[in-house]
Order: sequence, then C-alpha cells, then structure tokens
Amino acid sequence: MLTRRLPALASRDFVIFWIGQFASLIGTWMQSTVLPYLAYRLTDQPIFLGMIGFANTIPMLFLMLPAGVMVERLDKRKIVIAMQFVLMIQAFLLAYLALSNQITIAHIIILTFVAGTASSIEITARQAMIVELVGKEALPNAIALNSTIFNAARVIGPSLSAPFLVLLQNQGEGWAFFANGVSFLFVIVGLFFVRSHPLAVYSETRRPMMRDFIEGQGFIRKSTIVANIILMVGIFGFFGFPFSQQIPVFARDVLKTVADTENIVATRNSLLVTAQGVGALIAAITLAYFSTIKRKGLVMTVGQATFALGLVGLSFSRQIGIAIPMMMLIGWGTVTQLALANTLIQLSVPDDLRGRVISTYFWAQNGVAPFGSLFLGWLTQNWGASLAVSLGGIVCLLAALLIHSMQPVVRRSNI
Repeated sequence: MLTRRLPALASRDFVIFWIGQFASLIGTWMQSTVLPYLAYRLTDQPIFLGMIGFANTIPMLFLMLPAGVMVERLDKRKIVIAMQFVLMIQAFLLAYLALSNQITIAHIIILTFVAGTASSIEITARQAMIVELVGKEALPNAIALNSTIFNAARVIGPSLSAPFLVLLQNQGEGWAFFANGVSFLFVIVGLFFVRSHPLAVYSETRRPMMRDFIEGQGFIRKSTIVANIILMVGIFGFFGFPFSQQIPVFARDVLKTVADTENIVATRNSLLVTAQGVGALIAAITLAYFSTIKRKGLVMTVGQATFALGLVGLSFSRQIGIAIPMMMLIGWGTVTQLALANTLIQLSVPDDLRGRVISTYFWAQNGVAPFGSLFLGWLTQNWGASLAVSLGGIVCLLAALLIHSMQPVVRRSNI
C-alpha cells in the first residue's frame, strides 16, 4: 500500500540515497541558519548578507550551464560523491576558523564561494541522477519525496541550531559548522552502496560540448511550458528567493522589542527560519502523498501567488506572532512552485536532454540570484528590509500574473 502511494520507495537505491541525504541536509540547514547570523553579528551591516548570497550563487551563473552538458558525459553518482567531499571540507574549515576565533567576514565570503562552486555541479548531477534511481514513472514522487526531506531538514536544522547559538554563545556557530561537516559522511557512504541505471547513453563521445549546449537550448525555446517556467523561476530567483538572506535583519531590527538580548534575537532568528521550514514541509508532504495530482500547472501558479503575497505580508509585520504565519506561507509557496516546476520540466524533456535542460532551469533559479542578493542587500541597507521585501513580493506577483495571462498553457498543464 505504501509503495503504491509512494512508488519511489520501492527502489532500494533511492531509499539509501534518500536517507543519507536527509541526514546531510539537516547539517546543511544548521549551517545555513547560523552563517548569516554570524556574519551579521560580526559586521552589523545587511549589505554583507547580500555579498554572502552573491558569493554563494555567482558560481552557478557561470558553471551550471556547462555542468548540464558535462554530467551527461560522466557518471553522475561519482560527480555527486566528489562534490559532497568538497562541501564537507568547506564545513570543517568554517568550524576550525570559528572555534579558533579567527573567522572574519572575508573567510565567510570565500568559503561560501567554494560551497557555491561545488553546489553548482552537484545540484545538476543529483537532479539528473534521480530518474536513474527510480525510473520515469516514479519520478514525480521521487522529486516530491526529495522535497519532503529537504524541508523536514529545514525545520529540524534551524531548530537544532538554536541550542548551539543560545547555550554555546560565541562558540555555537563553530560547533554547528562541525556538525554539518560530519553529516556529509552519511550521504557519501550511502552513495557508495547506490547503483544508478542510466536511461540514455551518450553515443558521440567527442561531439563538441557547444553543439550539445545549443541543442538543449533549442529544445527549451520550442517548448512553451519549459521556456515560461524557466522565465518565471528566473524572475522569482532575482526578486524573491534572496529575501531569506535578510532574515537576520528582520530578527534583530524589524521585529525588535525593548527586552531584546542576544539570546532572544538568536532564538527569534531560528524561529523565523523554522516557520518557513514548517510551511515548506507541509507543502512537500502534501505533494509527495498526492504526487499523481493533475493540474500541476494550476497548483504551481497558486504556489507562486502564495509566496509573493507572503513576502508582502512579512514586510508589514512588526510582531513575531504575525511574521511566523507569513514565513509559513512563504515556505509553502516556495516548495509548491519549485517542486512542481521541476516535475513539469523533467516530465517534458527527453531523457538524452535532461541534464542540459535541468541545468538551465537551476541556472535561472540560482544563476541570477547573486545579483538579486546584492540588489536586495543594497535596498535593505538604504531603504530598510521591509520595503525591500515588499518590492520583491510585488514584482514576483505581477510577473507571474502577466506571464500566466499571456501563456495560459502553463497553468493548464495536466502532465
């Protein structure tokens, strides 16, 4: 009964990978929560939060598109293992610098750039590998289950980071980084026991990479659904998703009270991130259980609107009791739109083009993010976090409404 509703769990290889990745993601979310907090504690300047986001995502602008061609020529599982090793070393270096009280904002930006470089390749290889673990029929469920653990970790990771920050105070960030480094061992070990089954074999081993790239872009231009999803994700990636780097500003400045202490601010920061994770987890579980749902395009549209309206609602929040529900709406909308966008694209693309098309999708989502991070960081620095986030939400909402009205085939998709 369980495997009928959740067919991806019938694959032994997917289950091994899924469990190991879950443990690793908990550590990743711990680090993602405490890193901006540490940077803001060191500098008290929101612009540096934008610079960290820039450093994390700028490699994706240059590497994701060629990575899409590269992963189709190599063993995707081995690529994922190699990049996980790089990410583990990066976490241990952050831990050493923080625990030895040597860490500076320059260290954070440089090591964030290293993580972004590894992730640019790892994300593309991992997403293209999933179908090789479960097959095409179970792919929507596998994507939804991956989203479930990602967002369960988004709840658990920040929740675990709060005791580190509160109980260990200035040493808390370092131990959170160390825990993240250890967590990578789970997914790395699991991947050594996983067997992937490629659905398409690259037949022309010496064909120019540029020719492959052009072929993938040609498919995107001809596919109305794929092209418009990528366009919308790019707009949200610039104006909307980078808002999360400004959460410490909301925790410390926008939602401040007269009774604030460093521990209270740290707890509030973790609460906001956790609330976003709770909303995201609800969306992920729902999508996993109802992975055969029709009208995926319509539900994706609802997710886009919910995300944008949540941003606008957060910008008007001045109390934690109002901000938390807004963060939950943002989390729900984020996962709903991205999981279904990923699913629609993967089901629309031929197997031999999957890596190239998926890399373009993630390039649109993350490649424009460095400039969005700097833009929102600059807005926050000069105009305040509330106005910056409100502007981002309004632009995302208007863009989605315009594109869906001009191309209704996207929201009517029944794939």
